[in-house]
Amino acid sequence: MFVSPMLLQKSEQPFDDDSYITELKLDGIRTIWTKFNNKVRIYTRHKNEITSKFPELVNLPIPNGTVLDGEIIVTDHEGKPDFEAVMERFMSNKSSHTISYSVFDIIYHNGKRITSLPLLDRKEILGDIITEDTPLFNKVQWVYGNGTQYFELVKQQDLEGTVQKRAKSTYQNKRSNDWLKVINYKYDNVYISGLRKDKFGLLLNFENGSYAGVMEFMTAKNRQEFYKKYNDFIVDENDKFVYLKPQIKAKVKYRNLTKKGLLRIPSLVEWS
Repeated sequence: MFVSPMLLQKSEQPFDDDSYITELKLDGIRTIWTKFNNKVRIYTRHKNEITSKFPELVNLPIPNGTVLDGEIIVTDHEGKPDFEAVMERFMSNKSSHTISYSVFDIIYHNGKRITSLPLLDRKEILGDIITEDTPLFNKVQWVYGNGTQYFELVKQQDLEGTVQKRAKSTYQNKRSNDWLKVINYKYDNVYISGLRKDKFGLLLNFENGSYAGVMEFMTAKNRQEFYKKYNDFIVDENDKFVYLKPQIKAKVKYRNLTKKGLLRIPSLVEWS
């Protein structure tokens, strides 16, 4: 049985408030794990069933009538979540990457929906079910408050970010200000070197001229500003792209550099 997960709102800055708990934001695949009638089904947050892709999660020692919410991750040699590695594992059964399912909430317990209980009560029930943390199956650790200090540690370790959750929050099947994500963005200056023809996307170059990836996220106002001036810089085009002289400069934020050295999920901050 699929349950729509509670989604995160963005917070621009971490904050200190003991009515919230703070967790590490794990960079992986959001996963709803269910078991009813001795049948395990595993779903992405978009309701795609992925049970067959992760057979090691089928026989977990969890009772019937349980629905869990967590993240499937793969860690690198430093023990940090590696998004590209978990996607490689997701896309190919031949992948040798070892996964970990890190659980941060429980939605059904003993066949009953418990989303109306406060978060800390659900955490306590989760602890009664997952009595031993293993590399394959474990609980996400958390602390009261300390959002600012926790985020600074995340930045020092170059991790994705933090999640701050209201300790008394119910589980809501929508995006809510009770659950906030603070992303450890990186920033860089780039040039616009082209644009896609089929759907919106701007080709980016680093200041040294090397290719930086595609930017798909931009406000409607910023798109209008771009469309007003890009014609002056067209140098070539083909069926898929219009190529520009790299003169339009922008400051972007992004999650991290991929293994190919490209910007992951870049978005415009401002025109430079």
